[in-house]
Amino acid sequence: MLELIKSSQRGYADHGWLKSFHSFSFADYVNEKRMGFGALRVINEDRIAAGTGFGTHGHRDMEIISYVLEGELAHKDSIGTGTGDQGPGVIRPGDVQRMSAGSGVRHSEFNHAQGKETHFLQIWIQPDRLGVAPSYEQAHFTAGAKRGRLALIASGDGAAGSVTLNADARLYAGLFEGTERAELALAPGRISYVHLVRGSLVVNGQALQAGDALQISAENKLVLEGGQGAEVLVFDLAA
Repeated sequence: MLELIKSSQRGYADHGWLKSFHSFSFADYVNEKRMGFGALRVINEDRIAAGTGFGTHGHRDMEIISYVLEGELAHKDSIGTGTGDQGPGVIRPGDVQRMSAGSGVRHSEFNHAQGKETHFLQIWIQPDRLGVAPSYEQAHFTAGAKRGRLALIASGDGAAGSVTLNADARLYAGLFEGTERAELALAPGRISYVHLVRGSLVVNGQALQAGDALQISAENKLVLEGGQGAEVLVFDLAA
């Protein structure tokens, strides 16, 4: 079963310094039919103006992933990341940042670049366990690692150099052009969510354009092909 969600069906907020598309209900955007999918709770496509950002604020009991497309994002938190020798704290294209909010963490995110917008995806996944110690992790994945294939970038067991989630979820990223093609087996009892970041792509026969998504259940595999400048994220989730 495939359900297509068009880019135009997303929520949108314009705060001046921040422009954001919401795949699921978030803040003032409420869509009772789009509260999440499995453990996946948030995909926000954010654009942050130069010299601005999110001031210090708190989270708890959520796995938060940042995936930068253009520009850079500086992260600073209450567990020491971004304050010197406790972690890198700045993410750029190719980097994947995971913050486990757990029992509670405060952080800020800022675009320090002058004259350059930061374009990134903010992803929230509900954890399997509540109240864990807050933690931070960052990894880099080259374009070559994602070219014509799905590279594992986040998982519950940290396999293949992916960042580790406190959740039964696997997140893949891929780049596809022309004849490049990939398949992903889906185990029984699993669901999948495909978010096309940019370009165009065909997934299980369904044509997607930038910002479109597919909710997938009762399928035994995904087939990704026919890409044109395509960058895609694929979530493998417990039903």
